Amino acid sequence: MDLTAATKMLETLRTLMAGHTDAAEERHVLELLTGASAAELNFLLANVDLEALLSDVDDRVIGPDHHTALLDLLCVRRAAELSLPVRASLVTALQTGTTHAQAERRIRDLFLGLKGRELTAFKNLLDAGNNHQDLEKLLFDDVDDPALREEILAHIRREAEATPSGENKVLSDIDDTFYCNLKDKRYPSRTVYPGVLAFYAELDRGPGLIPGRDGDLTFVTARPMDPMGLVENMTLETLRKHGVPPPAVLSGSLFHLIGNSRIADKKFDNFQRYLRAFPEYGFVFVGDSGQGDVEFGDRMLAAAPQSVHAVFIHDVVDTPEATRQTWRAKRIYFFDTYVGAAVEAFQVGVISRDGVARVARAAEESMAGIAFDSPGQREARLFELARDLKRAAALTASPVPAGR
Repeated sequence: MDLTAATKMLETLRTLMAGHTDAAEERHVLELLTGASAAELNFLLANVDLEALLSDVDDRVIGPDHHTALLDLLCVRRAAELSLPVRASLVTALQTGTTHAQAERRIRDLFLGLKGRELTAFKNLLDAGNNHQDLEKLLFDDVDDPALREEILAHIRREAEATPSGENKVLSDIDDTFYCNLKDKRYPSRTVYPGVLAFYAELDRGPGLIPGRDGDLTFVTARPMDPMGLVENMTLETLRKHGVPPPAVLSGSLFHLIGNSRIADKKFDNFQRYLRAFPEYGFVFVGDSGQGDVEFGDRMLAAAPQSVHAVFIHDVVDTPEATRQTWRAKRIYFFDTYVGAAVEAFQVGVISRDGVARVARAAEESMAGIAFDSPGQREARLFELARDLKRAAALTASPVPAGR
C-alpha cells in the first residue's frame, strides 16, 4: 500500500464527512471506498470515525439509499477483506445507539462470515471494548430480533463444536472477592486482596507450558446496569485504577440487588448468556461467601458440569470446616488467601506449579504494603498467609506429577 496515497484518501474522506453531507458527497464516499484496495480500505476504516461515517451517509424517502449501499458494501460485498479489528469496530459502530433492523441484519452477516478461531478472535475483540458495549450486550440486548439472534448463536454453537478453544474464561465477583468492600472486616476497606491480580493472571494463563491468550477475565457483579452503561463504565474505571487489565463486566439489575438468591439468579442468567456466547471455552469462577456466590457457583456446575472446571470461594464469613468439605466434594473450593486459592487451582489442574509460586510471591509482597486497622487484624492475616505459603512451598518443592 502506498501510504502517501492512502493518507490523501483519508483526508478526502474526512473532508467529505465534515459538516452536512449531501447526496453528491455521499456518492463520492461510496465511490472512494469501493475503489480502495483491501489494504487501503482497512486503513481508511481504521482511521475514520465509523460511527460518524454510518450516521453521515443516509437513505432518503425520495432519492438514493446511500446508507443501505454503504452497509452492503462494508458488511457483505467487501467484508471478507476487512481485518478482524476493523470488522469488530464496524460492529461496535452499528451497536452504538439504537440498533435498527437493517443494522442487526448486517451484524448477523459479519458473524456468519467467520468460522473457527477467527470467529473466536472476533468475539473476543467485541468483548474487549473496555466499556459497557460488550458481546453479551450486543447479542442479547442490541440484537433484539429473536430469529436473527438465534441465527448468530446457532452459528457460534456449530463453530464451537468444530473448534474448541482449549482455554478457560475466568469469571469473578468484585466486592469481597477482588477487594474488601461489603461484609469482610478482616482487611481495611477497599484493600485489594494480596495476590488476587496474580491469581487472575495465572487462571488466564492456564496450566500449560505455553500460556493461553491474555484477556479472558470477566467480572460478574450484582451492581445494576443502567441504560447508558454509566454504572458499568464506572466499575470498569475502578478496576483499571486498581491495576486490572481491561476486562468485560456482566452487570446485575436493581430488582436483583437485594437478597442472596436474587443476586445468584441474575448472575446465573448472565452466565447462561455468556456460555452461549463463548461455548468453545471452559469456565472457572472466583467469588466470596458473603453474597450469593456459593449458590451461583453451585448452579453453574449443575448447568454446565463439563464446561465449568472449578469454583473458588473467598471465605469472608468464617465458614465451618465441615461445610467447606461438603462444598469441596462439589468442586467448590473455599480459601482464606489467594495463595491458598492457587494451591487449590493447581490441584484441580487450572494453573501451573510455577503459577502457584508467582501468586505466592505477589501475595507476600502485597501484604507487606497494607496498613491494617489494628495489630490484631494484621497478625491474623499474616498467620493465614504464612500457613498457605507453607502449603505452596511444599507443593512447589515436590516432584512434578505426570501431565503437569
